[in-house]
Amino acid sequence: MAQTTNSKFYLSEILLAIEHLHTEGIIYRDLKPENIMLNAKGHVVLTDFGLCKESIEEGSMTHTFCGTIEYMAPEILLRCGHGKAVDWWSLGALMYDMLTGGPPFTGENRKKTIDKILKGKLNLPPYLTTEARDLIRKLLKRHVTSRLGSTPEDSAPIKRHLFFRHVNWQDVAARKVEPPIKPTLANEEDVSQFDSKFTKQTPVDSPDDTMLSESANKIFKGFTYVAPSVLESMHEAPTTAGKARSPRKMTMSPRSPFNPHRTPSTQFAFDDEEFLSRPNQPNFGMDPGNSRAQQQDEPMDTTETVAIEQR
Repeated sequence: MAQTTNSKFYLSEILLAIEHLHTEGIIYRDLKPENIMLNAKGHVVLTDFGLCKESIEEGSMTHTFCGTIEYMAPEILLRCGHGKAVDWWSLGALMYDMLTGGPPFTGENRKKTIDKILKGKLNLPPYLTTEARDLIRKLLKRHVTSRLGSTPEDSAPIKRHLFFRHVNWQDVAARKVEPPIKPTLANEEDVSQFDSKFTKQTPVDSPDDTMLSESANKIFKGFTYVAPSVLESMHEAPTTAGKARSPRKMTMSPRSPFNPHRTPSTQFAFDDEEFLSRPNQPNFGMDPGNSRAQQQDEPMDTTETVAIEQR
């Protein structure tokens, strides 16, 4: 019961965070344990907004293939267009993870995990409460129109669910509810709550624009991030091969500081929606053979971000 009570606190704060993003026309698209942190008082703070999509109004859709496989909604995997409801699927997957110790659909590799998300049976442990089981089922509906939170009311039906029946949402929004865990910190710079694997690493500064030569700047052409100093020159001297090739980005997310032993998850992002509509595009993310950085689901270094140029 204590586990359910604690999870209810964190889920309620996460829900309000997602709700706020949605009211601003933003889809988060990367809800997972690694992106959820606690502040000094123990309240939830969402991090890493690199996969957010802005200007998403009610009824509008986007087609970018992005997110972390274990928490991706089926409509993202199927690339049939998605809206705000993908965040509520991720909330259901996260809730399952918090109450059981792992995501609801996992396989030996990415392809098998995707198959389970699209077609696998949702197995709910008997020790979950009736209300928790019901909410997870309703959030993990593969048909978007059947999913709780998919209507124009967005988060309202989720907040009314019996699982949250004792939650005072005004108090949660005002952070008047006492957090179950308050980190013990010596000072503002105390990083003892993070895995020492990361805090013991020697920091390496990224080069700024003034440190890159003209030839070094050219290697960034066609990738997700282009140094501001070469943006203007790129427009003045278009590539002879025609339109610049669209980038693909794959990020390995570090272990969650609150559960350093969990297996790191893989984050994918296609930044060019037009690319997804082209015929015969690579089946990136579903076929490990198409990735130079990760062949046959071999583990990757979890401390770096890899940008893969589209071939």
